[in-house]
Amino acid sequence: MRKRNESVTVEHERAAAAAVSGPLDKGCSLRHSLRLPAAAVAAEGMKRPLGRRYGLWFRLRKLIIWLLGVYIAIPFLVKLCPAIQAKLVFLNFVRVPYFIDLKRPQDQGLNHTCNYYLQPEEDVTIGVWHTVPAALWKNARGKDQLWFEEALGSSHPVILYLHGNAGTRGGDHRVELYKVLSSLGYHVVTFDYRGWGDSIGSPSERGMTYDALHVFDWIKARSGDNSVYIWGHSLGTGVATNLVRRLCERETPPDALILESPFTNIREEARSHPFSVASTQYFPGFDWFFLDPITTSGIKFANDENVKYISCSLLILHAEDDPVVPFHLGKKLYNIAATSRSFRDYKVQFVPFHTDLGYRHKYIYRSPELPRILREFLGKSDHEHQH
Repeated sequence: MRKRNESVTVEHERAAAAAVSGPLDKGCSLRHSLRLPAAAVAAEGMKRPLGRRYGLWFRLRKLIIWLLGVYIAIPFLVKLCPAIQAKLVFLNFVRVPYFIDLKRPQDQGLNHTCNYYLQPEEDVTIGVWHTVPAALWKNARGKDQLWFEEALGSSHPVILYLHGNAGTRGGDHRVELYKVLSSLGYHVVTFDYRGWGDSIGSPSERGMTYDALHVFDWIKARSGDNSVYIWGHSLGTGVATNLVRRLCERETPPDALILESPFTNIREEARSHPFSVASTQYFPGFDWFFLDPITTSGIKFANDENVKYISCSLLILHAEDDPVVPFHLGKKLYNIAATSRSFRDYKVQFVPFHTDLGYRHKYIYRSPELPRILREFLGKSDHEHQH
């Protein structure tokens, strides 16, 4: 009985050994026994790239939804808060160049310039620069504000320069124009509207126009019988025509008005701006969302209406390659002015600058023809017939 049990045990052990050794002898490995685990590993490997792709698509979808939300929310935000659109028109919060001391115009190469502060209204203070003609440069060194004010009464004409949006009176292209005009024998008086540069107050079309009127009267009180011309650039052309219309209505017109890169009205300029052109094609209701809030904010700068009430000589300068204020708007404004009855006794001139010159929006001061243009126009501007 014991022998039989022992033989059964031996047979069982042999069978177990054969079961284990069989696969090893044939394949010298356990591969046949591991087929199921290998398939599981392969399936796990496939899940990883699929998971990564799914995660990437999920993040991309979230980004698209977020951008779409912004695309929809911004117009409604602008519509509900017109002040946002006003800031985009004025851009007075953009102070370029940065880190300059507007109290020190000499740091910008204007050694014959004095910095003033005037107060058009209570709680409003504006910073003013007065650059004397280059012929007075040596006499101006080390002089105080009183000397500069008295110098306005010297036998030199005065140009009141009204700058465009963004930046300050110390902007690079503006400073270069002051230098050109000074070299031609003009006093140049410029300032930052309330809310620009170091001027105190909140910007508005009415406020900007009143600031310009205050500075004009300040000049006239000191310049005696000298000619006073008004030069507006870009958005400053809107301030300039507002100012000159008011001066003509009170019968104290300037001796001439110069508009550099002008538009017809702010609504048409906003619609013609490169950013707006793309938006009008892809955004339904662009006028209602973006242009109507400008009007709601009281911003019109209606040059095309103002020129119908202006009675003084008018010179328009515009570069054909202007990317900010399209050339055709300046030409359109000229056509309106040239046919206006208010200019029937005055000269109206339009001077284009060819695209090849590359003067764009703010570099007309570089033109070697500018001195001749100004000399011929301003030298004969007083009460001349248009033709």
